[in-house]
Amino acid sequence: MRGNRMTPAPSLFDRFVHLGLGAKAEAQPSFDGMAWYDAYAARTASDGAKGRLVSLYRFDADWESWEMHPAGDELVVCVDGEMTLHQELADGKVETVTLGPGDYAINPPGVWHTADVAGEATALFVTAGMGTEHRPR
Repeated sequence: MRGNRMTPAPSLFDRFVHLGLGAKAEAQPSFDGMAWYDAYAARTASDGAKGRLVSLYRFDADWESWEMHPAGDELVVCVDGEMTLHQELADGKVETVTLGPGDYAINPPGVWHTADVAGEATALFVTAGMGTEHRPR
């Protein structure tokens, strides 16, 4: 008789997924801080601007920086709680939208964005991560 061993499913909070060329979905190593993104860029460089990073984050404070993705759109889906997304457009105008569970926003390429969080919030991101930049808030 064979024993059944349950393999725990990976968590998208810890092990992000890269969507690459050829409709491939590849689990990534565990997230361990901002340096992880440099290693991710090197691992997925052959997919160029067509690759996408899928990640899930819990926030309990406002973001500490602005970020911008020059290679393509970023989809932000609030799955729990509430967050206010701020987008700084090329002309300097700032647009703001509050997202609750199930609401989403799209950060166009080159648009700087940051968020304020009311209490706690969880968001799913699908990001064209190539060339991502950060700046202090």
